[in-house]
Amino acid sequence: MDQDAATFKHRNELFMLLRERAFRRGRVVLASGKEADYYFDMKPAMLDPDGAELMAELILQAIQDVSADAVGGLEMGAVPLIAPVAMKSPAFGRYLPGFFVRKAVKNHGTQKRVDGNDIAGKSVIILEDVTTTGGSAMDAVKVVEDAGAKVALVMSILDRGEGAAELYASAGVPFKSLFKAEEFLG
Repeated sequence: MDQDAATFKHRNELFMLLRERAFRRGRVVLASGKEADYYFDMKPAMLDPDGAELMAELILQAIQDVSADAVGGLEMGAVPLIAPVAMKSPAFGRYLPGFFVRKAVKNHGTQKRVDGNDIAGKSVIILEDVTTTGGSAMDAVKVVEDAGAKVALVMSILDRGEGAAELYASAGVPFKSLFKAEEFLG
């Protein structure tokens, strides 16, 4: 099977898994504060062995042409994505160690806002499970830039299409997503 056919197959498999395990209809308040009548809870899919593998494969395919030294993102949404992507990166001819951005500094230990691998002076990719307005990942972008890294891309599993792409474009930050919400709403 050629690479395009494999990617298409993996994308379809992940779509079915997300539809079954992550997509829910019903009123909910999102992290952005907006109310919606559907929700994506990616944790069950990200923490599933098949889901983790498919997401890592598809992310690594999507970032093939992005020059980066590390992958990371904001706790908690990105943490289940970081390890599988970092682990599988050598199979894609890359070496992408992981890091994560804490929402707040702990009052003990190293008291770092960026934890994991050192990113100062490096180009990084910010991973996100679901983007709505883009505010959560933009918080991570700011912390990463303050830590001395350059953000090469924000990569989301799913974009709800509610302003994230526009926010990143206005900030000059490249953005991609594997899926759009409307694919699940039809």
